[in-house]
Amino acid sequence: MPVNILFSARPELWPEYEPLMRQYLTDAGLDFHLAKDIPADQVDYIVYAPNGGVQDFTPFSQLKAVLSLWAGVEKISGNETLTVPLARMVDGGLTQGMTEWVVGHVLRYHLGMDCHITQQDGTWTPDAPPLASQRTVCILGLGALGEAAALALAALNFHVIGWSRTAKDIPGVTCLHGQDGLREALSQAEIVVLLLPDTPATENILNADTLALLPKGAQIVNPGRGPLIDDDALLHALNSGQIGHATLDVFRIEPLPVNHPYWVHPNVTVTPHIASETRPVTAAQVICENIRRGEAGEPFLHLVDRDLGY
Repeated sequence: MPVNILFSARPELWPEYEPLMRQYLTDAGLDFHLAKDIPADQVDYIVYAPNGGVQDFTPFSQLKAVLSLWAGVEKISGNETLTVPLARMVDGGLTQGMTEWVVGHVLRYHLGMDCHITQQDGTWTPDAPPLASQRTVCILGLGALGEAAALALAALNFHVIGWSRTAKDIPGVTCLHGQDGLREALSQAEIVVLLLPDTPATENILNADTLALLPKGAQIVNPGRGPLIDDDALLHALNSGQIGHATLDVFRIEPLPVNHPYWVHPNVTVTPHIASETRPVTAAQVICENIRRGEAGEPFLHLVDRDLGY
């Protein structure tokens, strides 16, 4: 019997993923049926995105796993109808794209590029930045994306502090964890990068109290999730000068409403959720490898802990 694989994501993605998945599944030696429409009681695997249409998993009586095309799973992890393993997307293309975006904006802040871009009025101010080794960058979140960004920045000789909810050990990175560790990390951070998942435990992790811990004038880079930041608290900290600048790629409501204060704030850079995205050529490989593993009785990659939400 063929393995039945339902593709449940935006229809316009199908022409990109379908040939790639067919090739990878064939190379894996699998007998399969891949389609956008399969009777629910015959589906073995769902290639899933929250905007693909499937919300109720109850009819999928022989389902073996749900394989998400998204790195974030907050829109599905709490779904009580989902009782089979859920794997999130961790792939090389997404990780590389995120690392490039983070390093680019950290270097932008470190080198003071905004000043040189806007100050083209003949003013000659030879004020060189410190070396990277004299600059402390804090990465909140040390999952696959956070670890990759931390290692890249450490390779440039930044003093990198990484924080996570549980203990981690990353060469060249000062790893802290827990609430005491968070306070210690933020108190030293000249630049903060948020790469945490969106869970009840991480919502508003940057709030009035934690923003006050940062050195005055610290800068924030958020390509993680919008709810990680208390927007009102950040705007107050920007207006007071406690925070020097914030570059924000993700928001509670997307697209960011045209009347949102972030658009016009002189110390905020808005980017339209472009820090990284799932690349079909690499994502399809991850999905097909998990299907191969499922059929071979091997452990799935990148399984979500439903209690933690990531």
